[in-house]
Amino acid sequence: MIDDQKQLNRSPQHSITTFDLDSLEIVTALGRGANGVVFLARDNVKGEILALKVISRDSIEKKNAKALLPRLRGVLATDKVVGYAIDYCPGRDLHSLRKKQTENMFSDDMIRFYAAELVLVLEYLHNLGIVYRDLKPENIMIQENGHIMLVDFDLSTKLSPRSPDKSMPLNSVHRIPPDSVKKKRLFPFVRCCSSGISPDDAEIQASVNLDCTELDSAEKLNSFVGTEEYVAPEIVSGKGHDFAVDWWSLGIVLHEMLYGTTPFKGSNRKETFHQILTKPAELVGERTSLRHLIRKLLEKDPKQRITVEGIKEHDYFKGIDWDLILRIQRPPYIPAHLVEEEITVADKDGIKGLDVELFVREIFANGDEGDGGEKNNKGKDGENDSGNLNKNECKFHRPEDDQFSVF
Repeated sequence: MIDDQKQLNRSPQHSITTFDLDSLEIVTALGRGANGVVFLARDNVKGEILALKVISRDSIEKKNAKALLPRLRGVLATDKVVGYAIDYCPGRDLHSLRKKQTENMFSDDMIRFYAAELVLVLEYLHNLGIVYRDLKPENIMIQENGHIMLVDFDLSTKLSPRSPDKSMPLNSVHRIPPDSVKKKRLFPFVRCCSSGISPDDAEIQASVNLDCTELDSAEKLNSFVGTEEYVAPEIVSGKGHDFAVDWWSLGIVLHEMLYGTTPFKGSNRKETFHQILTKPAELVGERTSLRHLIRKLLEKDPKQRITVEGIKEHDYFKGIDWDLILRIQRPPYIPAHLVEEEITVADKDGIKGLDVELFVREIFANGDEGDGGEKNNKGKDGENDSGNLNKNECKFHRPEDDQFSVF
C-alpha cells in the first residue's frame, strides 16, 4: 500500500528542478519510445541517478494536438470570483468568421482545413477519455497563427480513454461521476452564453422521449447536455452516449460551414429535437466527398456512425498528411493584428474600468433571460457597466511554461 504521507510529499508543493545538459552526466542510452529516447543520467549537483526522457521539440510540434487547446497563462482569484487566463484569439470564433464569407459559407478548402484540425483535437481528447459534448462554431476560436483553438469545456465529461480497437459501451455515460454532478452550478452561465442544454432541461427530454421509463430518466438526466441544434440523437433519446456524439456534432458543424445553416433547426426546441430524431439530413447539391462525409457523420445510429479511423481515411481527406497539419505556416485565414486597436477602442468606450465582479454577478443573476454571450455584455440600461478593476485585492499567478489546462 502506498503511504499517504509520501503521496502528500509528492503534491504540487513538491519543487521541480530545472536541469541543463551541463549539470547532468549522461551515462548511456537505455531505450527509445515512439517520441523520444530514455537515457541513464547522473545529477552532478546532488549525485542522484535519474532516467531522463528526451523528446525532440519538432516531434512535439509535429504531432501534439495540444496546440489546438487552451494553454493556462494564469489564475486570478478574489473572495467572489476566480478567473483563468488563456491566450487571446484575435480571429474570434468560426461563427463570426463564417459571417464574413461570401453568402455566409466557407469554401471547400477552408472547410477541409478546419475539419482536419477538429478531427485531430477531438481524437486527442478522446484518447484522453474526454467527451467534449458541445462542439459548435462559437466554441472554435481562431488563434493568431490561423490554427483553431477549442474552448469551453463546461459540458465535457470523462470516460475511460478511447482505444482504436475497443469501442465504448453506449451506456458508459449513464452514471455521471460525482465531480461531473458538481458542474450543475455552471449551467446558468451556459444557458446565458451558449444556449446549452443542461440537466435542468429534463422536462423537455421527457416530452421528446416518451418511451423512457421513470427509472431510466432519473439515471440519465445529468447526461442530457449540449447545444440543441448540435446535440446527437442518442442524447435526445436518453439511450446513453459515448465519444460518437462528438462526431455527430462535427457533422452539424460541417453542414453549417457548407450551407450556412444547421440541418435540423425547428421553430422551437421540441421541434428541433423531433427533427434530430426523425428527419434525414438534406444535403442539396451534387454528390461530393464532403457531402458523403457529412452524411456518414449524421448517421442517427451511433453504432453505425463513422469513427475517427474512417474519417481520417475518407476520400474528403485524401492526400492529407495528418502529421503535418499543425505545421502549416499559412492557414486559409490569418487574423489581422488588431489587439492594440481593440484595447484602444475599449479605452475610448470606457470599458477599461469594468468591474469584473459586478459584471459576472449580473450575468449570473440574469442568466435565465440571456440568449447569447454578446447580447449579455451590457448592463440593465444597455450600456457597458463600468467600475474600477484595480479596487479588487487580487493576485495574478503565473503557471510554469509547461503547464496546460483544458477549459
